[in-house]
Amino acid sequence: MKAEGRVFKYGDNVDTDVIIPARHLAITDPKGLAQHCMEDIDAEFVNNVKDGDIIVARKNFGCGSSREHAPIAIKASGISCVIADTFARIFYRNAINIGLPIIECPEAAEAIEAGDIVSIDFDTGIITDETKGTTYSGQAFPPFMQEIISSGGLVNYINKTSGE
Repeated sequence: MKAEGRVFKYGDNVDTDVIIPARHLAITDPKGLAQHCMEDIDAEFVNNVKDGDIIVARKNFGCGSSREHAPIAIKASGISCVIADTFARIFYRNAINIGLPIIECPEAAEAIEAGDIVSIDFDTGIITDETKGTTYSGQAFPPFMQEIISSGGLVNYINKTSGE
């Protein structure tokens, strides 16, 4: 599995309340959530994000509430992967559960800049900043977790494997 896209860059402690503000939590449609994704930290995000784009952030991305709304909004906005120095544990689990690819790599989170074009090979964990010609070694997921993500999340994975 691979991803490639243009980078949106954020700092430390991006919490779930700025990923999807609480005032929008009554929205149940993923595309409806995506219309408000990142609006309290980056008002132009929804106008500029394109399918395949990538979020790069620093430490503790997704801290705060344990709601699945945050990774759902990110995925539905078209983001193909989130790279961060570290993720809040509940966000990490929720991202896998809904099929949002994420990868931890402190060196990439530090060096990659907004607007760079980045590609990720999820099988190896290799992140390439195509703009700068640099590569970074992130932590690749084990095959069963890659299967959950490529299935679109845990529920789809269970439905798929229980029918085999």
